[in-house]
Amino acid sequence: MTLTRNTLSAAVALAALALAHPAAAADSLTVVSWGGAYQTSQQKAYFQPFAASAGLKVQEEEYNGEIAKIRAMVQSGNVSWDVVDVDTQTALQACEEGLIEKLDWSKIGDQSKFIEGTTTDCAVGTIVYSTIYAYDTDKMKTPPTSIGDLFDTAKFPGKRGLQKSPFVNLEFALLADGVAPKDVYPMLKTPAGVDRAFKKLDTIKKDVVWWEAGAQPAQLLASGEVVMSTAWNGRIFDAAKNQGKHFKIVWDGQVPDYDFWVIPKGGKKTDLAYKFIAYASDPKVMANQSKYISYGPTNVDALPNIAPDVLTDLPTAPANTKTALVQDYFFWGDHGEELRKRFNTWLAQ
Repeated sequence: MTLTRNTLSAAVALAALALAHPAAAADSLTVVSWGGAYQTSQQKAYFQPFAASAGLKVQEEEYNGEIAKIRAMVQSGNVSWDVVDVDTQTALQACEEGLIEKLDWSKIGDQSKFIEGTTTDCAVGTIVYSTIYAYDTDKMKTPPTSIGDLFDTAKFPGKRGLQKSPFVNLEFALLADGVAPKDVYPMLKTPAGVDRAFKKLDTIKKDVVWWEAGAQPAQLLASGEVVMSTAWNGRIFDAAKNQGKHFKIVWDGQVPDYDFWVIPKGGKKTDLAYKFIAYASDPKVMANQSKYISYGPTNVDALPNIAPDVLTDLPTAPANTKTALVQDYFFWGDHGEELRKRFNTWLAQ
């Protein structure tokens, strides 16, 4: 399976047609996502409006992204999930294993209007989020502005929060060491490039507080345990907008990623799942999610429907993408296991 080059606009007419014959009131659709502020944004932008339009109930469940749960359902022939929000690696792996449906785009919309990389043979991109780093403006008199500042403990003393994974940390290390975004993955494909990344991580290793759950970076910043932390941008936005924290994101060197809608193989409500995905892919509908969380739409036609003051907080805002590093999923698919082993050995040293 290969990623296709796409840029997306789901046809309004298709979504309207899909909802022209509402399901019976007794019908329901089970949609599974990640919980927290993200799922709350989906409730407001997608689940509740779709339920009202289609005359049915959207049943929500939460999970932690485990492909094993999808696999177990499909292999047992007892599929109770109709639509699932998955990350990129799960979308690729589940498609290769035949755990999710190959998509019929005539039931969804115009695949060519998706941002490049946000559709696969089996998955429809729903958001663009990003790994960034952030700081508390109440605690730092001199604000950091570049990815290099994350590694500069002389100018910016204090602990750093980093995710306990080689993923993105190796990219950040090379960017901070002066490697241009376009050269990061070619360099990481060489032993010398990997050595260089770990050497840069060595410079802050003693100052790192490792996080493993998405809620932790905001907690670490709020407590003052760290002065900067990498994080998923939506978590920082939520803490600032809804919790009154004075956190600021540094967009330099951001590494965007995507989430996707998929349909588990063997589900009993495939047609209804298609109708939901078509609805959620409509540009006007998709634009609404950015009102509730700072993730960008995958449909390029959604951007004109987003207010300028909202757009500035999104990973896809033009001002925020100037030095972004486009993630290479195939690199991590090919080298992830060996790099995780080396990372874990490095941590233990």
